[in-house]
Amino acid sequence: MLDAPKSAARRLLVERELDAFSQTCQRLLSARGEANSAAHAAIALRQYGQLSEPAQLRFFEHLEEDFGPNPKHVLAAAQHYAATPTAQALMQLTSAAEPPRQELLRRLNRAPGGTAVIVQMRRQLLRLLPAHPQLAAVEADFFHLLSSWFNPGFLEMQQVDWNSAAQLLEKIIQHEAVHAIDGWDDLRRRLQPDRRCFAFFHPQLPGEPLIFVEVALVPTMPDAIAPLLAKTTPPAGPKAYKVATFYSISNCQPGLRGVSLGNFLIKRVAERLCLEFPSIRTFCTLSPMPGFVRWLNEVDVCAPDLKAVQKKLRAARATLDLDSVRTKQSAAFWKPETALSEESAAWLALASIYLRVVSSTAAGDAVAKFHLGNGARLQRINWAADLSPNGVRQSRGMMVNYLYDLSKVEEYHERFLEGHVVHAQAVARLV
Repeated sequence: MLDAPKSAARRLLVERELDAFSQTCQRLLSARGEANSAAHAAIALRQYGQLSEPAQLRFFEHLEEDFGPNPKHVLAAAQHYAATPTAQALMQLTSAAEPPRQELLRRLNRAPGGTAVIVQMRRQLLRLLPAHPQLAAVEADFFHLLSSWFNPGFLEMQQVDWNSAAQLLEKIIQHEAVHAIDGWDDLRRRLQPDRRCFAFFHPQLPGEPLIFVEVALVPTMPDAIAPLLAKTTPPAGPKAYKVATFYSISNCQPGLRGVSLGNFLIKRVAERLCLEFPSIRTFCTLSPMPGFVRWLNEVDVCAPDLKAVQKKLRAARATLDLDSVRTKQSAAFWKPETALSEESAAWLALASIYLRVVSSTAAGDAVAKFHLGNGARLQRINWAADLSPNGVRQSRGMMVNYLYDLSKVEEYHERFLEGHVVHAQAVARLV
């Protein structure tokens, strides 16, 4: 019986905690002078930083409830534009449809450090969104603004090397999301002359990498990750640089999730390396396939999009006895380097189906979608390429080469949007 009063008391405390911040936001929206606006914004950012998590949630709910467009005004403006489709009427409709919360965020951004706080706001919003789907419109406004503010035209690409600031190097170690960096010796090898690291930075977030990519300059397209990561391998000389391999790309700012950065970074790096090393003609990746095993465990072999490969999919699964309890129980102890030839052939066939047929669907691999959506070609699937526990668990040790043909990335990008995965014949022959 005490639950209801306790809940009401908690809500009252949250509203009181939020009250001063809400009043500052209202003053910020009504401020006319830019100086006053910046002063109110600085106060508001300081107050937001002091809010508890329940109060932050309530703030996002206020943005949804009280800072949205007025439906009556939008309807009237839409009817006026439909009757009189002039430029002035369109501007009135656009103004009426824009939520006031967008202008609030713009004004918060005027304060020193405002951009960083808004990125952190979105990070918290994304955490809350699954349990509070009613905040989707608020998230759409954050995404809209941050996509504009972090347009690649505003970003600076910098090479990170061993002479970069120690604080920046520590952040590279911290944020590496694909192949963990095992201390300073590991990082030093990744920054040798035949290895490169490039990052995007924003003027409002000095010293904070937004995203970075690691590149290996090698003689041939690699088929395994271990040689690229080996700490003791001596650096190769420039005469050996024929292939630039993007082997890791890591986002550093969770609050910028979904904002397009990686595709522009890869293309800028490729253009820079072309100028620096004319001998490099091939740009590719050595990429993980993190969604593969999860897809295998959940796939419906009778799904309409798999109809053309249904028989081959069933045959490969039968060869591996994937549906037996014994196989599922022993999966954690399985090693790709000890697999029989028919087993490896079945795994490669399943990977080919997964990448060629499923990539353009909702169930497709996130890494595949990223590279294929950027205009890369599915070039090769490599057996026993990543023998780390994570690599075996997620993709049975396989890795993928995506090829970036700089003269055809736009064409391949368009074809992927149409549902077609451009791939080498060698990948098709695996099935």
